[in-house]
Amino acid sequence: MSVTVRVPAKVNVQLAVGAARADGFHDLANVFLAVGLYDEVTVTPADGLRVTCEGPDAALVPLDRTNLAARAAIALAERYGRTPDVHLHIAKDIPVAGGMAGGSADGAGALLACDALWGTGASRDELLEICAELGSDVPFSLVGGAALGTGRGEKLTALETGGAFHWVFAMADRGLSTPAVFREFDRLTADRDVPEPVACEALLDALAAGDPDALAATVSNDLQPAALSLFPELSGTLAAGRAAGALATLVSGSGPTTAFLVRDAGSAREVAGALRASGTCRAVRTAAGPVPGATLV
Repeated sequence: MSVTVRVPAKVNVQLAVGAARADGFHDLANVFLAVGLYDEVTVTPADGLRVTCEGPDAALVPLDRTNLAARAAIALAERYGRTPDVHLHIAKDIPVAGGMAGGSADGAGALLACDALWGTGASRDELLEICAELGSDVPFSLVGGAALGTGRGEKLTALETGGAFHWVFAMADRGLSTPAVFREFDRLTADRDVPEPVACEALLDALAAGDPDALAATVSNDLQPAALSLFPELSGTLAAGRAAGALATLVSGSGPTTAFLVRDAGSAREVAGALRASGTCRAVRTAAGPVPGATLV
């Protein structure tokens, strides 16, 4: 018997970042949108815990117990007094180290798959609690849709959306470390007061209305200056997407994937073609959201 769970990528349409806390984390106002790029996690009984991976950049994915999918299986097993004797196979399609929560998606997918395989019957709240222990983005990977994440991003409030939003994503030729981007944010903001992060009401209204033009006027990412400081070449990708007609351009999360909001599927094809021809990125994908979170296949 095996269980497969499909989990989407995310884009942050707003990422407001507060000053570093005493525990090293930052308070966030993080508006997540799940988009239709997916990893699939398949869990099969085994003699011990094993992780395998296939797909783009699979060689960059850790296959030991540091992998979030492995950590999820271990956390659920410990809670229910069993051993995590499973083979976790990850079919990756979400960019690795790309700021689109691919690792978090794998953690949420493994958690839901192991719960189904073992019949643990964990409640949704219990699964979300384990997700929050695994990482700030993991709870959203479980629930999907659109949500506001506060605290360090793990406290979720579901948001209404009035329709689909279309995106183009440009993948860079190397990754960026999320902790390194936050350290650079701290360095860049060291000499000024960092305001408390709050969600932008106009952005929430644009999501609820399903209005891409209004959303384009309000998207923001406080980590973008830090990502561009560490990876200046991303500025060229952003400029190429803007020149191709994207409504809005931004670095996705901690980067280095860049995200381009467009009006519809036809515009997405046009902007994607221009980005491919620009020579400023390694690969280009299109997707729309919101989409559901982790789902049993």
